Amino acid sequence: MLVRAHNIEHLYYEGLAESENRINKKIFFKTEAKKLIKYEKILNNADRILSISPSENNYFQNQFIDKTVYIPVFHQNHKVKKLSKNGEFALYHGDLRISDNIRSVNFLIDIFKGIKFPLLIASSFVNDLIINEISKYENISFVTIKNQEHMMDLFDKAHMNALPTFQKTGIKLKLINSLFNGRFCVTNNEMVEDTGLESLCEIGETKEIFSQKVVELFHRDYDSTKIEERKNVLKSFDTEVNAKKIAELIY
Repeated sequence: MLVRAHNIEHLYYEGLAESENRINKKIFFKTEAKKLIKYEKILNNADRILSISPSENNYFQNQFIDKTVYIPVFHQNHKVKKLSKNGEFALYHGDLRISDNIRSVNFLIDIFKGIKFPLLIASSFVNDLIINEISKYENISFVTIKNQEHMMDLFDKAHMNALPTFQKTGIKLKLINSLFNGRFCVTNNEMVEDTGLESLCEIGETKEIFSQKVVELFHRDYDSTKIEERKNVLKSFDTEVNAKKIAELIY
């Protein structure tokens, strides 16, 4: 029996509670987190726990000795895309029903309302509160993601992917997808720490430094000659190779 651990679940729910403003939701997430801490012992019944990030691998190794194997996240990308030197805007994409994503978007709005560069927020879910807020600023806009092809087109046109998060849980697919398909990536420590992808991102931990990184990147051409460096770092996220690791565990 192999269990794929996509998060340390109780920490994920505690993070959702921290990002949530509605008191009833905050109480719900905190209650679920307490239940999940108690339920975690069921993993003693597993033969292997397949962790999704190095930091979570360390956690499960301490909790369930000799059971944990690190298998990086699966994704649909096969190669790093080669792109032109310049894009048109900074892009944020994510599900705007999730409290951490809403908090991240509000963080970006606060940054971009003070600078002249364009920010495009993309989601398959239309959040009316976000739409109302960005309507105040000419350089910030929203687009509904229609399908995967549309998302790839947004990656092609974006000069950078702006991806802050306030939850250090698992590893975000939006980060992997952005590094395979986009130009620059600017984020914070919670997104990249202990992922092995730190060298591929510009990191701004405070609002001031994040804003400074955004301005610097808009004045910088994307150097596609560094694509080999990106390929080398992303080798460990080869889905086929990692699927074979699971097959070896089974057989």
